[in-house]
Amino acid sequence: MNESDIISSRRKFLKNMAYGSLLMVGGIDVVNARAKHHIAHPTAHASHKTHVHDTLHHHLSSKKPLHRIDTRTTLARNSPSHKVLALHNTHTGDRLKLTYFERGSYVEDALLEINHLFRDYHDGSIHPIDPALLDQLYDLKHTLEVRKPFHIVSGYRSPATNADLRRHSDGVAKNSLHMEGRAIDIRIEGIDSKRIRNAALAMNRGGVGYYPKSNFVHLDTGSVRTWGG
Repeated sequence: MNESDIISSRRKFLKNMAYGSLLMVGGIDVVNARAKHHIAHPTAHASHKTHVHDTLHHHLSSKKPLHRIDTRTTLARNSPSHKVLALHNTHTGDRLKLTYFERGSYVEDALLEINHLFRDYHDGSIHPIDPALLDQLYDLKHTLEVRKPFHIVSGYRSPATNADLRRHSDGVAKNSLHMEGRAIDIRIEGIDSKRIRNAALAMNRGGVGYYPKSNFVHLDTGSVRTWGG
């Protein structure tokens, strides 16, 4: 299967299984803005697709929408007309480059693809990712003046995964914001993690954790605070 087939198949799957059916059930005002993006999977993740289908089926049957984000939210006047992110999940190998914000609104189908990329790689579970976290990443790349993708060390974590990690590490919070889709651990190839930490601190937004031994920086949309180093 060539790259264009992968893109077409992935887009069709998400839009048919989630974007059309699920968002209608959830009563979400779908944005018609055009997302200019690219997604590629180095291997066929049939098990992940099955999990996405099962997750969507669960929310449809329970009448609980997977995604409740006000797509009409408009940022400040000086906000860019569109925002693009490049992401690489280091555990699954999935890569994504897309426009997630355009013409004053978040792009729903782009957010669904980001949710999938951020999934818990331990069990395949998916959770809505806070758009404010994406905005932090977008602002961080401009603060650093880099175009390289963010390498995702940890995105969403299910409560079960978080509890298991806590049993093996003292650095995992009991009520981690990873479980709410509000935190991410990142690296950028060729960029020192201390430089990333300093740029994130300069933004003065949310939590910033520094883990030099493991070479990653934690960002979240909680209160402004910092730790590590």
